Amino acid sequence: MKEKIVNKLTVRFMSNSCNEGLSRIIITGFIMPFDPTVEEVADIKTAVSEAVTNCIVHAYKNREDGVIEMKATYTDSGKLTVVIKDKGCGIENVELAMQPLFTTDRENERSGMGFSIMQTFCDRLTVRSRVSEGTKVTLTKRLQNAKK
Repeated sequence: MKEKIVNKLTVRFMSNSCNEGLSRIIITGFIMPFDPTVEEVADIKTAVSEAVTNCIVHAYKNREDGVIEMKATYTDSGKLTVVIKDKGCGIENVELAMQPLFTTDRENERSGMGFSIMQTFCDRLTVRSRVSEGTKVTLTKRLQNAKK
């Protein structure tokens, strides 16, 4: 049987570092009606925060004039999908960028753990990117209480 979308969200915001917190609030508000556990809320907020921070720091190189798009869907089977998309510089080698401790921003003491953290807190992570066109990060997590 095909999953039915119960709710969906699309929001765009500037690549301003204060909007990392906004993204956490938005995704929390989106999932609360589906009765997630405290751990699930923390996991999702952390993964979304890392994805948005990557857009701000790497895709737009701390410029505040970029736009980040966040889309979320929740299905009747309890599957949450969150897509974070930018139109920044893109990632030259996604496979390399997903390696723990790899960073292109050593000057600012970045740990290179963003994608590893996202993978830890989600069931599935996919990253699609084109240099000079941007990056799309898709986070998927099945919520255990799955309220429809």
